[in-house]
Amino acid sequence: MKTRIYVLGRLVVGLSLMVLANAAGAGDLGRPAGKVILTISGNIEHTNAGERAEFDRTMLEALGMSELTVETAWTDGRPTFSGVLGSRILDAVGAHGDEIVARAINDYQVTIPISDLRRYPILFALKQDGRYMRVRDKGPIWVVYPRETHPELDNEETKQKWIWQLSSIHIR
Repeated sequence: MKTRIYVLGRLVVGLSLMVLANAAGAGDLGRPAGKVILTISGNIEHTNAGERAEFDRTMLEALGMSELTVETAWTDGRPTFSGVLGSRILDAVGAHGDEIVARAINDYQVTIPISDLRRYPILFALKQDGRYMRVRDKGPIWVVYPRETHPELDNEETKQKWIWQLSSIHIR
């Protein structure tokens, strides 16, 4: 009898682990508990709001935070930005395509090649010098390029892609 219970117990544990692994492999994003600050649509595999993926700040931070210290045309000195690499966001939603159309709260939009997000550590910054960025401070998300460590990004064309107050991305 004990052997039978042991075998059944192992079977239940094994099946549970398979279900959890399958759910994780399917790209379960979870649902935002806080205010949605980024919506992603278009050619994506993983969604959590109809055909879109919605992220609150906590969900973005859970993707893994990185830092970048860089001089900008819009700030004094060399602030340190903290946020999520664009490539991690693409991976989280299972993005397929050639470019993203990034849109700000004020409807400013810019097109960024996905190859740039894969090649360079482009940061979707949530913090500047340890403080969350508010809308009046270019937040809640500011796309920041590593132009100092990648001099080929230090040009006017790339400067136009430093979109702040980012609110949505469309993958195409």
